[in-house]
This record gives sequence, C-alpha cells and structure tokens, in this order.
Amino acid sequence: MANKADKWPQNASGKFYVDQQCIDCDLCRETAPGSFTRHDEGGYSFVNKQPATDEEIAQCMEALEGCPVEAIGQDGE
Repeated sequence: MANKADKWPQNASGKFYVDQQCIDCDLCRETAPGSFTRHDEGGYSFVNKQPATDEEIAQCMEALEGCPVEAIGQDGE
C-alpha cells in the first residue's frame, strides 16, 4: 500500500500520487499516460497531472490496481 508520507515531491498536488516504492515498471505510464510521467534522472514515475475526467480517473484507478509494488495511492491532498 502506498504511503503518502513517502510520496515523491514531483507529484502534482491532489488525490493520486506515487511513492518511493516505485520500480519504474512503466505500467502506470502506459495505462494512464495523461497523468503519469517518468522522472528520467531518478528512474521512477510520478503524477504530473491529476485526472480531470471520469475516463482519466478510471485510468488512474486501473494503474493503481495494477501496480506490482502498490506504489500508487489515492489518499493524497
């Protein structure tokens, strides 16, 4: 389960975030490319834009549920 105390500082403010458990597997970026991006220097994903539509929210939830290390959370501010 993702821990908002360990989320990457690059995450856009809002409900969804990625924490430091991320292993850079690319699943979230493929599932919700409008919301997740890669930090190239750090080798991890983060939320660069919070979802704004029902479709984007559904994509983020699919990424959250599919994350192999549970690094995506939905209890952010």
